[in-house]
Amino acid sequence: MADRSTNKIQILPDNLANQIAAGEVVERPASVIKELVENSIDAGATRISVDIELGGRRLMRVADDGEGMVRDDAILAFERHATSKIRTLEDLAAIATLGFRGEALASIASVAKVELLTKREPVVEATKVIVEGGRLMDVKDAARDRGTTITVRDLFFNTPARRKFMRSEATENYHLTAIVTHYALAHPEIAFELTNNGREVMRVSAAKDLRERAFQIFGSGLLDSLLPVSGGRDHVARVSGYVSAPRERRTTKDSQYFFVNNRFVRDKTITGGLLEGFRSVLPHGVYPVAFLFIDIPHDEVDVNVHPAKTEVRFRRGEAVKDVVAEAVREALARAGIVAETAERSPEREMAELPVVISGPAESPAEQPSIEFVPSGVGKSLGSDGVFHLSELPIEAAAPVTVSGPVETSEELFDAADSTDFERLAAVARHERPIMTPPRGYAELPPVDSAAKIPVKIDVGDLSSAGIRPIGQLHESFIIAVDNEGLLLIDQHVAHERILFDKFRRAETDRGIESQNLLLPETIDLSPAQSEAFRLIEDDLGSLGFGTMRLSGRTVAIKSVPTDLPANEARNLFAEILDTVDAEKKGAPKSTLRDDIAASLACKAAVKINMKLTPEKMQWLIDRLLVTTSPTTCPHGRPVILRLSMRDIERGFHRS
Repeated sequence: MADRSTNKIQILPDNLANQIAAGEVVERPASVIKELVENSIDAGATRISVDIELGGRRLMRVADDGEGMVRDDAILAFERHATSKIRTLEDLAAIATLGFRGEALASIASVAKVELLTKREPVVEATKVIVEGGRLMDVKDAARDRGTTITVRDLFFNTPARRKFMRSEATENYHLTAIVTHYALAHPEIAFELTNNGREVMRVSAAKDLRERAFQIFGSGLLDSLLPVSGGRDHVARVSGYVSAPRERRTTKDSQYFFVNNRFVRDKTITGGLLEGFRSVLPHGVYPVAFLFIDIPHDEVDVNVHPAKTEVRFRRGEAVKDVVAEAVREALARAGIVAETAERSPEREMAELPVVISGPAESPAEQPSIEFVPSGVGKSLGSDGVFHLSELPIEAAAPVTVSGPVETSEELFDAADSTDFERLAAVARHERPIMTPPRGYAELPPVDSAAKIPVKIDVGDLSSAGIRPIGQLHESFIIAVDNEGLLLIDQHVAHERILFDKFRRAETDRGIESQNLLLPETIDLSPAQSEAFRLIEDDLGSLGFGTMRLSGRTVAIKSVPTDLPANEARNLFAEILDTVDAEKKGAPKSTLRDDIAASLACKAAVKINMKLTPEKMQWLIDRLLVTTSPTTCPHGRPVILRLSMRDIERGFHRS
């Protein structure tokens, strides 16, 4: 018989196993509140009260008026994998409750001091259970009305390594407030109350629907911009909720709330569907506010992905994405924001393409033209060195019309084969763009993709001179050339970099100049925004914002930076409070100022789908080259992509 003392594999003690599980379940104080609030909701509570002290370090308490527990269940609840939610494998495949793992209380109690006080009718006495570090310390009778109160003290008191990884009190407060907001939105029928260090942060009574709950939390300002969403497909998913009109937008996704079967989730599939619905409405890098509820058959979604239960997997993810996109597009169409929801045909896309032609014709009879300039004749593409762009609408699949001395499009090809540059230029001046090959010519073969050829470039690859614009791509990207090849410049992020440097320089030197609003703009802050405003109020003043707290969570904006359009004041202010990285709240002021300046620059910068004159394009390029980081925007996105001559030659198999 083998000596058991030499065995390497052993069964872990329960307290150690619970602490390991706590590493996944209890990420931060907000994780504790999440689990406890979910238990209260599953217990049928109509009122939930949450109290926190010192960002959850000292105390977290959740009290409800749910069904409560009898004594034996109260003791058993602290055992690992003890749950009332599921009993069979079939139950796991059709989970209808928020909690089901039976790990939450055991994990929390293993790294904190926990007191549970509960009563279930018709039992007369309540039960108090005290557990510290996973050890049962006491069980006794107590007094309480029906429901449950769980108090958690000294989180991670017995795991100092975990405790030192906790963030600042401000950061933890932000996450705690966000969690309560999530569940208040998901369950408008329940009254919620949140207090922080004895100060009331949120108090909402039971509401009749999501719209009323959104008004309670976010105020009337946001409510006025919300568009109802409703749609879906049988046996796939149903979508309901609200999305914001384009005027209410953000530069991060922090104001997007997704719920699958009333469970708050963070999911790329739903995000993708939402952005697809807004694809032709909002520019890249800008996001709508959204409250979307996805109701899906339980056998079509897996919620048993991670102990945190904020991740899900859809059996038919692409179908769910399509459902969300369709519902969002229909909501926008009903509001008159999107003209149609049908897919655009290739013929329609071709008919709407702008044609790149030189400057406007001097008379109706004169056709726009493209000048072919042979090498050695002159290096200028025009008087200002820029191709001028104008739109020439054409009918889809219309016959090619030819005017002037050239009677057929075949003559253009003949001219192109000759060395008679004068004739070639004359032909080109009188020939309309050929959108379809003439009869008798082979169809154009598939064109090799150059998607992987353009690359981001370093500052050292740019010269201070020699970059000149030659046009725009989709009125969103500047096409430029230099000695090395072609450059694609994102006009929005280029201007964003210019403005960011300007704001930070002005803030350092004398502070950003501000302009008074004719009428102060009032904004109702969410609980999380109110906490953020309290922390960065002083920094807002140095960046050109004059504010005054009126009452509760209502703030008046009296002045804004001079570069900001007055009608964007309210939107940008809310955006700043949402986009300052939650992990940086309570960080050095310089970090906060960088975040605020980046948000301000993004809002004030020139947008995509905006036509620029050659002079404006050159101005952007010249100013960009003298910034601190011309190749990246303040948010880290690339500004310039290069397609070098070597890459071009390689693409055409010349090298």
